[in-house]
Amino acid sequence: MPKLRVHNLTVSLDGFAAGAGQRPDAPLGDRCERLHDWMFAAMQDLADGRTGTDVEFVERSEENIGATIMGRNMFGPVRGPWPDDSWQGWWGDNPPYHHPVFVHTHHPRAPLPMAGGTTFHFTDEPVETVLRRAFDAADGKDVRLGGGPATIQQYLRAGLIDELHLAIVPLLVGRGERLLDHVEEGIEGYRVAEMISSPAATHARLVRR
Repeated sequence: MPKLRVHNLTVSLDGFAAGAGQRPDAPLGDRCERLHDWMFAAMQDLADGRTGTDVEFVERSEENIGATIMGRNMFGPVRGPWPDDSWQGWWGDNPPYHHPVFVHTHHPRAPLPMAGGTTFHFTDEPVETVLRRAFDAADGKDVRLGGGPATIQQYLRAGLIDELHLAIVPLLVGRGERLLDHVEEGIEGYRVAEMISSPAATHARLVRR
């Protein structure tokens, strides 16, 4: 049965998955420019044929994924009604997804087809509806849930996430968005199935009980 999976969700030592003040020159907000250093290094190692704990988790994130869900803040820094359709994401003309991507927003807009097979779909539907659409689009494969923290919290509270991989890095952010705030009793439906460290990050994998 297809699953909803979260991969490479990086949090600081003080629990923040995003800093304050997201803007075009700071996609993750203040004091978060090094948050994903472990992942970028692992991607380079993978490209160079090297192995290791971080590389293994990056490889897992691409296995059997047919669609992605994300929040509007992950798609870009524009807030409120879209002034126009000029913002097309952080990733250039050929985003790295190569499959349908569903973007939660209070301000839907027309689907945005990109090079390489990625099409962004903008929706204000409930999480359960969006997940059904994503599973249909994934055509039997799993769905990956991206950020930001508020979007992941919604799916956690609804008990919809089957597997959540956290990478905890030795960085202090101080303020911003904590991943595990506001999840209430939703987190009680999960257990830690794996925990392993590399020099760059501690990886924890949560699964449904």
